[in-house]
Amino acid sequence: MSRIATTIAGLMLTLAPAAQAAPQPASPATIQAQAALKAQLPFADRQDFDFASRGFLGSRTDPLVKDDKGRVVWDLSAYDFLKGEAPATVNPSLWRQGQLLSMNGLFQVSETIWQVRGFDISNITFVKGQTGWIVIDPLTSNEVAKAAYDLVTARLGSRPVVAVIYTHSHADHFGGARGVVSQADYDSGKVRVIGPAGFLEEAVSENVIAGPAMNRRAVYQFGYDLAPGVQGQISSGIGQAVSKGTTSLLPPKESIDHTGQMLVVDGVKIEFQVTPGTEAPAEMNFYFPDLKVLCMAENANASMHNILTPRGAKVRDAKAWADYLSESIRLYGGRTDVMFTSHGWPRFGQQVVVDYLGDHRDAYKFLHDQTVRLMNSGMLPGEIAGALVLPPALAKDWFNRGYYGTMSFNSRAVYQRYMGWYDANPSHLAVLPPAEEGRRYVEAIGGADKVIALARAAYDKGDYGWAATLLNNVVMADAGNGPARALLADAYEQLGYQAESAIWRNMYLTGTTELRTGVAAPAPQSGSADVIANLPTPMIFDLLATRLNPAKVGDASLSVLFVFPDRNERYLVRVHNDVLTAEPAAPDAKADATLTVARGLFLQSLFTGQSLAPKVLTGQVKIDGDVGALQRLTSWFDPPKGGFPIVTR
Repeated sequence: MSRIATTIAGLMLTLAPAAQAAPQPASPATIQAQAALKAQLPFADRQDFDFASRGFLGSRTDPLVKDDKGRVVWDLSAYDFLKGEAPATVNPSLWRQGQLLSMNGLFQVSETIWQVRGFDISNITFVKGQTGWIVIDPLTSNEVAKAAYDLVTARLGSRPVVAVIYTHSHADHFGGARGVVSQADYDSGKVRVIGPAGFLEEAVSENVIAGPAMNRRAVYQFGYDLAPGVQGQISSGIGQAVSKGTTSLLPPKESIDHTGQMLVVDGVKIEFQVTPGTEAPAEMNFYFPDLKVLCMAENANASMHNILTPRGAKVRDAKAWADYLSESIRLYGGRTDVMFTSHGWPRFGQQVVVDYLGDHRDAYKFLHDQTVRLMNSGMLPGEIAGALVLPPALAKDWFNRGYYGTMSFNSRAVYQRYMGWYDANPSHLAVLPPAEEGRRYVEAIGGADKVIALARAAYDKGDYGWAATLLNNVVMADAGNGPARALLADAYEQLGYQAESAIWRNMYLTGTTELRTGVAAPAPQSGSADVIANLPTPMIFDLLATRLNPAKVGDASLSVLFVFPDRNERYLVRVHNDVLTAEPAAPDAKADATLTVARGLFLQSLFTGQSLAPKVLTGQVKIDGDVGALQRLTSWFDPPKGGFPIVTR
């Protein structure tokens, strides 16, 4: 998963709230559904609890991790309510997963490997080298990474960090780097930083162009605005939640570009397997041959993963994912005693590891192959999603349950990867906007009151999905319809209570909150300085191009030469035909205006909204030519609006 979208957020807007309503209890239909699922699953199997608790050495005495301003960025006690049997408002399978993920503290994985778990959505791993620690995946933010390092120091003694390894290019696996490594040690090379080939480009590019939209949807996926609790957020399926501290990035200085590549890091031998295009565009597993320990990054998890994340991303390749797991078994299965991952808990015992990797592989392969089979028989995405379930031999594995990714969502992603969004039905070529479709739908049925009555009847029968479908059309047609909003919120709430997927629960309950109270306006975010600083210059102009509003441009044209002397870069930006293009400028390039500015200062202005005008007076910015051209260019951009409504319009 990635949180760059949350660090490059735009302006947020707030809807007028509907009438305030308290959370509702579980309905009789929900209570019945929870009991039915509980009867189907092997709750007597306690192996995961053994593995998750094994090697526990203690946690922080102070549960609150704070930033330098005293703001709480992580609360280790937030999930202490996950005790005993599941309440009726939580799917019992998800409750079990939440209990496992809520275990926090320092755990010994093998003789020379420890993990700190439960300090973020991801894990941080410490491998003992000859002189210091090799740190694997330093979490999302500096504050929690430092807290984890402090815990390791308190329990195991003081040792320097001598190397950092990033398993892949998502921010919850690199964002806390400055919590364990100083700038001086990084610059001097005292600390080695290692990552898969393509890491930096993928780390800074994912979600930048579509950042505001992805950020808004991530609020739903991870339940950012939901409080943990029996009627709120339970987890994110692969971890509790995303920490809210300061995200950083120390780019790798060493790259792993092929399977079988070997390194010796502080006396520790490591053998790498590159797995691009699986859970992340740049990702790798690795094996410690002298320790018989395997790190599977985020390619193997305590849940089925997402082939397409609900927050939005490029569709992943389920077949390649399965094939790489087959390769992992072939390369390492017969010589692995312990396996750990970037989320969840380790697995112990060679046969346990082989069986786990094999069944996990088979789940992704089944997903891919059977989706394609049904697709080629003429079934549509929604039909496949409703029909496709794992066979019992795979569904019984807790790690194949859909706490994060689901068969329903993933089968539609496989279809999309091959066929795109269009289902070949001509009636779907030119679709109506949701509000217009909703208006006509309501009118055809006989008016909002009749639709609400039908939805109430469905709700009373426990048919919450159909009730939500009916009411969604009413709310799309008229977001101010209070009774429709209230009943739709109630329907989403019951669907959330029943959801086995943590992120489905989060999305349903966040939709409930939006209907009842409107869209919350979060605190402004300026973004990760490290991530922004590492943006390739062409990507900066790609970002600007997506903010150009043709209605403001009209039939105008202009050109501006951007000169970044600190980078020895010159880019000619043209606006013509309502399109912004940029390309490296020749030495004799001509433009209506020339802007000379340090690239860092330009980026600061772009991402914080601070004007460059005062810098002209101090000489930090120089403008030559038509000053009006630059003013016109900046006036044509729309600021992103990341806080748009989702379940209302």
